[in-house]
Formats: sequence, structure tokens, C-alpha cells
Amino acid sequence: MVSFSDAVALVTGAGSGIGRAAALEFADRGASVVVADVDTEGSEETVAQIEDGGGDAIFVETDVTDPEATDSMVETAVDEFGRLDYAFNNAGIGGEQATVDRYDPDEWRAVIDVNLVGVFNCMRSELGRMQDQEEGGVIVNNSSVLGKVGFATSSGYSAAKHGVLGLTKSAALENGETGVRINAVCPGFIDTPLLAEGGMSSGSEAREQIESRHAMNRLGTPEEIANAVVWLCDDDASFVTGEALGVDGGYLSQ
Repeated sequence: MVSFSDAVALVTGAGSGIGRAAALEFADRGASVVVADVDTEGSEETVAQIEDGGGDAIFVETDVTDPEATDSMVETAVDEFGRLDYAFNNAGIGGEQATVDRYDPDEWRAVIDVNLVGVFNCMRSELGRMQDQEEGGVIVNNSSVLGKVGFATSSGYSAAKHGVLGLTKSAALENGETGVRINAVCPGFIDTPLLAEGGMSSGSEAREQIESRHAMNRLGTPEEIANAVVWLCDDDASFVTGEALGVDGGYLSQ
């Protein structure tokens, strides 16, 4: 197992699902972890799990749609741990399920604000710190398979996730010589509470239909995405930047 001893990792949306799995994985590998989310209860549970395993973590309540909040998030991380090595910008919402002509404009803005503007705010805050460090850093953004293809009734989500990929690639080009690598993961449909809340609970017809879109005929697990995130942060991926890594059970291969 690759060691991140003495490193500091920040994970947004770490109160549950993929974010929690990533926070736990970073901690298991020795990193101190900043757990950022608007979900206080879930985040405190993530911190407790890390501490129960012998790790070091703090919770920073953060609304990623607020640039002052993301600045404060990074400042708190550095004040507490002295540096920021890795950031996984994972916070996101699913949004309304509706065709474009019936999509509520306020719902649209909410999805774009969290899933795209939120990633921009986080990156802007993180880059300001990482670029000043001699060792640089690594940023991983959570996009989606729907950042590469469309999906009927999910135009807001898909548009935001497409935007995350454009943002990732542009920032990677800008930082090629700064010592900061920037990549994205593109998960397939993952078995998380967010998915269940969207009507895809275990055994449902909707879930079975989604599972069948993956070559492996199953959903992914949060841990499978966390492993990909950690690999992108490791020195084994030192020549990888601007990449949109599909972790999708073959969803995009069909």
C-alpha cells in the first residue's frame, strides 16, 4: 500500500458516499484529512471513523458555492496541518429529473452552482496554496460518465459534469510547470445514498436498468472510486495531468 504519511488531503462532500470512502482511504494511507461538507452529522461520523482507525482528521463546514467559504476551508487546513498536498473536489448534487423544456430554472442553477461553480471555487482556493509550495500538489475533480455523454432528464447534471472536464483540462494546461497536477475521475453509477434517493434503491426496476448499462452489469462502489482518486494523487501517476479517468464498469464502452 502506498504511504501518504505526513501528507494532508482535503475532501469535499466527505460526509457520505464517495467522499467518505476517499477520506477514509487517504487516512488509511497515513494522510491527515480535512473533511469538508455542509452535512455536519455525516462529516462528524466520517471524522470519528478516521479517528477510530488511528488517523487524524478535522471537519470544516463548507458551502462550496461560496468562494469565501472555500478560501476559509483551505486556510483552516493549512492552519491546522501546515500544508495541503491533495484535494478531491467531490461535493455534488443530483438535481431535478426533468426534460430540458420542463426543467425548473432555479433547480438548474442549483445544480450548476454546486457541481461546477463549486469545483471552480475549490480549485481557485486550492491552487492559491499549492502553487506556493515547493512540492506542489495534486487536485482531483469528480466528474462523471455523464461528463462525457448525455443522459435524458439529467441535463443540468450532465452539463455541469461536462463543464468540470473542461475546467480540469484548462487548469492542467495552466499548471503544467507549477508542480500541481490536475485530473478528474468519471465514475459510472455508484451505489451511494444519493443514488438511492434518486429512486434507484436495491431491487428496483430503475436500478436494474441502470446496472444493465454497465458492461459488468452492476453498480460501482465508493471504494472503487476512492482507489482511483488515491492512485491519481500518488507519485506513480506523476506524468498524468489533464486526464478524465473513466471508472465506470464499461459504461462508456457500449
